[in-house]
Amino acid sequence: MALRGNLRDITITQLLNLVHLASKTGTLVVDGPSEQAYISFRDGKLAYARVGREDGSLALVLHKANKINANQYRAIVDRAGQMTDKELGLLLINAGYVTQEDILLNLQGYFTEVVRRLFSWVEGIFRFENDMLPPQDRISVRLDLENIIIEGSRQLRELEQLQDEIPSLDMSLKFTERPLTNVNLSVDEWKVVKFVDPKNTLRQIANTNRLSEIEIRRIVYGLLQAGLVEMYRPVSKPVQQSPKQFPTQNKEEQKSLINKLIGRIRSL
Repeated sequence: MALRGNLRDITITQLLNLVHLASKTGTLVVDGPSEQAYISFRDGKLAYARVGREDGSLALVLHKANKINANQYRAIVDRAGQMTDKELGLLLINAGYVTQEDILLNLQGYFTEVVRRLFSWVEGIFRFENDMLPPQDRISVRLDLENIIIEGSRQLRELEQLQDEIPSLDMSLKFTERPLTNVNLSVDEWKVVKFVDPKNTLRQIANTNRLSEIEIRRIVYGLLQAGLVEMYRPVSKPVQQSPKQFPTQNKEEQKSLINKLIGRIRSL
C-alpha cells in the first residue's frame, strides 16, 4: 500500500484507519507546517511516536510523567547517553524508581498523546514508509488503534463545530465591559487571557502559547460563553493614497498629453 499525499485531502484519523484495516507495519511520516512527526506501527498497532524536537526517549517520557525529576533526567542524559532505553529501563526498575508497568503505561500514554496532537493538523504532506521501523534503541509498544480512531473522529467533529462558532483565527479579543466575577480559569485559559488585546489575533495568541487550532478555539469559546471576552475583527488602517494628478493643471496641456499617450499606445 503506497500512502502518500496531502492532509487537505485525507485526515490523520482516516490514515490511521487505513493502517489499522490493512494491518500495516512501517512508519507514517508527516511534515506539518512547523514540525515533523513519525508514527510507527507493527501489524496495524501503534508502536512508537515522536513529534518535533522531542526524541521520544524513555528518559523524556518518564520526566514528563513526573516519574523522575529534572535533576535525575539531566543526569541520565549526561551519563547514560549511550545506553539504550531497554538498558535504562532495567536499570531504573532494579533501582526501584519505576516498575515495568509504569514504563509501558507511560510510553503508551506519551505515544497516544503525540497522535492526538496530529488530529488538529489540517495542512501537511505525509508518506508511509514500509521499511522504516522504530529506532532500535527505543522501547516500542503494541497499542490498538480503535479507541484512538474513535477519539480522533470525535475531535474532528468538535473542531467543525468550533469552526462554525469561531470561523477565523484572524479575529481579536477584548474584555467585556462587565465581565463575570468569581470565575475560576484553568492554566490554559489564563495563558490566553493575559494576551487579550486588540493588537493580538487568535492565531498569534495560539502560536505564542503553542496551542493547536482546536485548543485555541475551545478555550476562546469557553471564555465567550462565560461572558469574559467578546470577539471582533481588527480594524486595519486604510492605506493613504495621494490623489492622482496630472503633471499640469492646464486643460490644453492635459489634452495634449492624453493625445500623445493614445498615440504611443497605438504604435505599440
